[in-house]
Amino acid sequence: MRKQDNFFCQYFNFRLKGKIHLALIRNMALVMLLNTVCRILFYTFNTGFYPNMTFGHFCNLLLGGMRFDILGLVYVNILYIFFMIIPFKFRYNSVYQKVLKYLFVMTNSIALAANCIDIIYFRFTLRRTTFAVFREFENENNMIKLFAGFFIQYWYIVLIFILLIVIMVLFYGKVQKPEFRKSAWFYYVLNTLYLCIGAGLFVAAARGDFSPFNRPITLSNAAEYTKEPIEMPLVQSTPTAIIRTLSHLSLKEYRFFNGEELDRIYTPVKDYQPEGEFKYKNVVIFILESFSAEYMKAYNKHIPDYKSLYTPFLDSLMQHSRYFLYSYANGRKSIDAMPSVLASIPSIEGPYVLSPYSGNMINGIAGLLRKIGYRTAFFHGAPNGSMGFSAVANLAGFEKYYGMTEFNNPEFFDRTNGIYDEEFFQYYAEEMNKMTEPFCTALFSLSSHTPFTLPDRYKDVFTGTPTPFLNSLRYSDYSLKRFFETASKMPWFKNTLFVLSADHGGTYSLFDEYKTSVGVYAAPIIFYAPGDSTLIWGENCLAQQIDIMPSVLSYLNYNGSFVAFGNNLFEKCDDYFVVNFPNMLQLLWDDYMIYFDGEKIISLFKFKEDKMLSNNLLNTSPEIERIMELKAKAFLQQYTTRLIENRLTIEK
Repeated sequence: MRKQDNFFCQYFNFRLKGKIHLALIRNMALVMLLNTVCRILFYTFNTGFYPNMTFGHFCNLLLGGMRFDILGLVYVNILYIFFMIIPFKFRYNSVYQKVLKYLFVMTNSIALAANCIDIIYFRFTLRRTTFAVFREFENENNMIKLFAGFFIQYWYIVLIFILLIVIMVLFYGKVQKPEFRKSAWFYYVLNTLYLCIGAGLFVAAARGDFSPFNRPITLSNAAEYTKEPIEMPLVQSTPTAIIRTLSHLSLKEYRFFNGEELDRIYTPVKDYQPEGEFKYKNVVIFILESFSAEYMKAYNKHIPDYKSLYTPFLDSLMQHSRYFLYSYANGRKSIDAMPSVLASIPSIEGPYVLSPYSGNMINGIAGLLRKIGYRTAFFHGAPNGSMGFSAVANLAGFEKYYGMTEFNNPEFFDRTNGIYDEEFFQYYAEEMNKMTEPFCTALFSLSSHTPFTLPDRYKDVFTGTPTPFLNSLRYSDYSLKRFFETASKMPWFKNTLFVLSADHGGTYSLFDEYKTSVGVYAAPIIFYAPGDSTLIWGENCLAQQIDIMPSVLSYLNYNGSFVAFGNNLFEKCDDYFVVNFPNMLQLLWDDYMIYFDGEKIISLFKFKEDKMLSNNLLNTSPEIERIMELKAKAFLQQYTTRLIENRLTIEK
């Protein structure tokens, strides 16, 4: 071998005799480095979008980006990793290793190409490319010309891509066949162990999180590291964005009406111009895990001999509050609740926070109130990062997040979900007592979530219900009572608007009417303000979670414009409607409910009297159907076009 060849092998090929696992790790690290370079280039070519970036914050974004790079890396290299760690000696065959090198270079070149293209394409979309791009261009017949034009116009990106590939090829760590000195059985046992370890690491990496408490990361998790939504693409990677949206395709865009006609039927744009001065009241929002309206007396007076057993405190509080007899959640999962309650964005066709549009600019209630001097904070007693709540809270404008880490007392950890409600609710009250008024805070409870663990001291107190869930519900209601006892003694209490709702319907249904496609969404919406007699009555009209934000802002005499898909419940609500999505759009208006499949109404029910939805009245009320079809079409068009076009805030 010539001297220069030996030098090249030593410093570029890095031949690793027999150390195949070390070679695998080194090659994965090489890809991670190249992805980080892409992220730095992404920022460098788009600095105009980030005028307030600091070096320290950018470093934090790079660290967050490593989570997304690892996730993308394991999916892109799934075949390469598998064929490198299978416990057979033929792995060291020179032809076998050459094929794996080609596989490695080919798959990672595609991933790097996606990152490089987004360096430019980002400025047109302000977000990472998702799998929806394939649907977006599926009907294009001139794709070759489009790509050719892109590559010619941005030739320097092509050169950068080629340079990255050259670096990847040159620094790829090759493996040479070793001399096998150990017995065959020892070799196979040891390498099978390596295979098992590798499989475990792969699963953890593919989830994007090693913690069993947390959900697999989604695109919205990028908000955990950002100060504003436009920074999220700096944390995300394009391969991960495409992979994570494979099963969450883009929304179908509806074009039923022209702009003026659409806005006359329904518009989410609110323009508040109150006559009175702004009321600098504190706003405290409770999102209560699984607190279905089914468990509360006020919502069930129509049921003979209904007994209020599970939420005695809320039942008593509702006697001094404004609530709505027909109130509903906009989703069936906890992750649906936060954007609905805190930003007036429902989940249609799938959870908003898992959609390709979760990085859109939004105007959450906390963000709007922060602009006029409010302090804001979000509380959730689970391990920090659980359910992606910290990311969603950040998007909604909350400046601080308080979780299990901040609570910092493992004595009250329930060994599964997080901190018991009683202790965390007390902590919530105490932390608000330290805040400067006015403030806007929200808390998401957790003790009434499976496995429904109770503190030892209460296991013999909250008993006797048909299921452990209802025992835990009673405990959470008691914890809420203890919170109000503590808060009522604090100076900020009387200057506060409290809002209480559930994340979704209950886990355990006692009555069949709560098992229907309407009943499963039944959830309380309660407004309580100490000393405000205008908020003491039950309202016989429709309400939903997405009505909370515009209603709170109206109550405060907020002056300004914003986007909210819900309505102001403090105005006349005769014409309001409720939307859910149990596999297709479900719309409630007046006494009626329809299923709308995107083209036509397929069912019509009088849901208030026909609680089991057993009598389909389709084609019996033409005028009702006409009105409801217009509303369904207008809502779908506003929702889909605004998400797709990133118009969830007021354009300035």
